[in-house]
Amino acid sequence: MIELKNVYKEFVNGEVVTKVLQGINLQIGRGEFLAIMGPSGSGKSTLMHILGFLDNISTGQYYFDNKNVSSLDDDILADYRNKKVGFVFQSFNLLPKTSVWENVRLPLLYNRGKTDLSYVDKAIKSVGLEHRKNYLSNQLSGGEKQRVAIARALVNNPDIIFADEPTGNLDSKSGIQIMSILHELSKMGKTIVVVTHESTTAKYAKRIVQIRDGEIVSDEVNKDVISTETLKGQLK
Repeated sequence: MIELKNVYKEFVNGEVVTKVLQGINLQIGRGEFLAIMGPSGSGKSTLMHILGFLDNISTGQYYFDNKNVSSLDDDILADYRNKKVGFVFQSFNLLPKTSVWENVRLPLLYNRGKTDLSYVDKAIKSVGLEHRKNYLSNQLSGGEKQRVAIARALVNNPDIIFADEPTGNLDSKSGIQIMSILHELSKMGKTIVVVTHESTTAKYAKRIVQIRDGEIVSDEVNKDVISTETLKGQLK
């Protein structure tokens, strides 16, 4: 589904060049549940922004569904962002004083191909928030806000969901609930990429990529992946 070939990313400010990613080679298969781990400043969020069409590479090649998207113009990339990927961020990024339903509906306003508003209710139901759909976002707990963010990411039925530190602002119980939802989406065939510095969050993924100083230092199957039974026990 995704392949990066020898990808470099650098930021230039006057005469100062900051190298962020250095020779990244990475493949992500359809339906994978992948965690990208690394300390602050390692380049993991920049890598996610490139994968999610939020930023461009400096050199190298990026293939999405066997199409080289490395040099697509901004309008085409915006269309890819809206239709092919969904995002979940640590800070939720919900519209304040706006209902759950309206927040989840937002991506449909930019997708001319989808006008069926039943997608909104389906997405809200998938995260168990039917009883909150008319609440304002500032009336919700942190865990509920993140569930709204997941529903918003799902409403366009994207090919892949990127979650950047999805449990970073949550208590442990809410964090488990969020990872349980992502786990279920993975079981349904969704491709999930979680970016995190927390080993406890990464353990939900079936594969863990470690990045340090802009380079991938390990890429391994997670032999200690948390099972469905363990998740159910944690949620009791």
